[in-house]
Amino acid sequence: MAAPRPPPLGALGGVVGGSGGAAPAAGAPAGVSMRMFHGESFLGEMEVFPMKRDGEGGLPFPTNEIRVSHFSPASERCPPLAILQTIAPFSVRCKLQTKLTPPNPGLQRLYLTCFNEFKSAVVVVGDEELHLVAMPTKSGKVPCFWCCSARSGLYAASVGMLNLRCLAIVFDLDETLIVANTMKSFEDRIEMLSRRMDVEDDPIRIAGMSAEIKRYIEDKELLKEFIDMDTVTDNGKIVGTQKEEVQPMSGGQERVFRPVIRLPDRNAILTRINPENRDTSVFVKLRPAWEELRSYLTAKGRKRFEVYVCTMAERDYALEMWRLLDPEGNLISPQQLSERVNCVKSGSKKSLQNVFRDRRCHPKMAMVIDDRLNVWDDKDQHRVHVVPAYIPYYAPQAEMANAVPVLCVARNVACNVRGGFFREFDENLLRKVFELYYENGLLDLPYAPDVGDYLVCEDTSFVPGNKDQAPIPEGMRGTEVEKRLNGQSYRWEQREGQQMPSSIRSPDDEGMPIRGTGGVRNIQPNGGSLAITPSVYVTVLQEIGRLCDSKVEFRSTVSSVRSMLFSVEVLFNNEKIGIGVGKTRDEAQVQAAEKALQNLENSYLSSGAPVAGVPKKDSRKSPGRSGNGFLEDATCSDNDISMREPSGSALKLDHSNNVDTLSSIMSLIREHCLEDQHVVFRDEVQNSSPARNEEYHFQVELAGLILGRGVGSDREAAKLLAAEEALKTLKSTTDPQIKKYLRPMQWLIPFHVLSSATK
Repeated sequence: MAAPRPPPLGALGGVVGGSGGAAPAAGAPAGVSMRMFHGESFLGEMEVFPMKRDGEGGLPFPTNEIRVSHFSPASERCPPLAILQTIAPFSVRCKLQTKLTPPNPGLQRLYLTCFNEFKSAVVVVGDEELHLVAMPTKSGKVPCFWCCSARSGLYAASVGMLNLRCLAIVFDLDETLIVANTMKSFEDRIEMLSRRMDVEDDPIRIAGMSAEIKRYIEDKELLKEFIDMDTVTDNGKIVGTQKEEVQPMSGGQERVFRPVIRLPDRNAILTRINPENRDTSVFVKLRPAWEELRSYLTAKGRKRFEVYVCTMAERDYALEMWRLLDPEGNLISPQQLSERVNCVKSGSKKSLQNVFRDRRCHPKMAMVIDDRLNVWDDKDQHRVHVVPAYIPYYAPQAEMANAVPVLCVARNVACNVRGGFFREFDENLLRKVFELYYENGLLDLPYAPDVGDYLVCEDTSFVPGNKDQAPIPEGMRGTEVEKRLNGQSYRWEQREGQQMPSSIRSPDDEGMPIRGTGGVRNIQPNGGSLAITPSVYVTVLQEIGRLCDSKVEFRSTVSSVRSMLFSVEVLFNNEKIGIGVGKTRDEAQVQAAEKALQNLENSYLSSGAPVAGVPKKDSRKSPGRSGNGFLEDATCSDNDISMREPSGSALKLDHSNNVDTLSSIMSLIREHCLEDQHVVFRDEVQNSSPARNEEYHFQVELAGLILGRGVGSDREAAKLLAAEEALKTLKSTTDPQIKKYLRPMQWLIPFHVLSSATK
């Protein structure tokens, strides 16, 4: 919920923080007089002041006149300065204020339109847009603007995403979401495995390679039948093709129908890239849990992410693979497909700048799902969530190694990234932007969130040892796709001593470690059972959060500067339920997740009421437990702060702690309420001018119903007490008039999930 916006022009009753005085201030650069136009209409003379004292960089208006061409799109909930600080941080070039008092009526109308409708006045200079942002002023006498620069088109694209609380997500295809093979690639892999078996002495490795060959042959026979007969025999049942209409191939204008066979029980699809050429037939395996991830992205018709694809595959192949993944076009509409699927030349680096070449999104608002980190530009790597490569022939049970499938973990990561990004945007950026005035300086702008802030970047690279043979890649990558589909011969060249790509796995590397999000696991080449490491605690905890419709967050800090230990806290619906300390962030995270699961189970057993975050009073009063019913009252680090449920003792905290605590409680209150309901503070003492010792009275209201009241010696303390009482009311109320504005209680934790997770 955004803070109330300061009133413009003459309605200002006070001053909110800031540095510097009204321009021009003593020591500030001198202003330059310029004529301002809206189209061809003259608005008046403006005085323009560069933001930097030394005037470095000059003024952005090349003709020494300011010509507004249009207004930016109106924003429903985000002021223009918050949008610009997100997509072009600290890009304020200069300040403008009118020289005439009273101002020209046309200028005042433009100012009020921008201020009241959350628009900016746009001046186009080459490939750049200069956004004039209407600012409140402490003097309250004249229209004032900040001038911010942004790349052309980026602002208009970002307004809608930020208003809808939407980010971008970029998917890789091969070995991330799918594995695809042609007849030739099947034959090559079978031949290579056969040659290795001939020189292998280890019976365990021979058994593993034999099982892998069997899996290749089984799918190869299905593909051959599809090529010859346009049918496949699956478990004794003959399945025929369906003609599926697709977008025309590159440069084509005619309608295209591809023969397709979908085998949902096998999680496989057979298709023909060029319907006229049977040699372009492909057998595609879809990664398990893709449907769960896809459903999250489109749940309830609410767009959480704008979806893009970035791959090193040939374009027609990439377009068909994505069509198979998104047949109804719910993630990427057919009209957007050509611009949303980005094909990178093999050997080149992927980059978000190229993905968003049409400036539909800023890279800091995008996350990537890929099985390889090193293929991305260095400046984008902190925004990549790396998943283990999908290797269904080498280790078919790998997807079941963790309690939560790989793509379900990716879904949970995406959910947490989006939640963290917009929590920072709402509670820090928006709040502070609403407190800024024309007289503030560049350094008063708040930090803008970056998707990379909420991702722990891990590469799944495997570097073979000297004794390891060259791994066999599964499926097709990059230039291989083009060679296969164009009928060109392809020969696998084995290069001894060469470091292989991070995403490919060797059938000879029995039990080799594969690093992925949350830990390390051993993969057996024969598809047998796999050892599970403590990282299961992290993934199970995330899955519990999803099942309970609750937010699971991991917050990490350096526990001690001298010891350089990492401390990680687990928050479940904004309540701290676990703490871990370790020499690495991963170690601390696993420890925190394990303790959180134990605390959740203990709370379930002791209270008999499995409601996360709302334990019975007896559990809160039990010895050794903090106020939220989960955490023991032990200090785990130099900076650890007890997370007791807020009480009247909060009045003893300093002002900044009161503000932080109030923000946390209001977040919890909002979690209880339906999305379209607004919780407001109302001052019970109207039109008063408090003396130093006078009390402040506030009440919290939901749809006109009073939830709590507070009295304090300052505004924040009174609000805090009112919010505490309101939260208690929401947790315990039986009043149907209040309950109809609350979310359904979907926090019941399945006991069998907790039990299996902590055993």
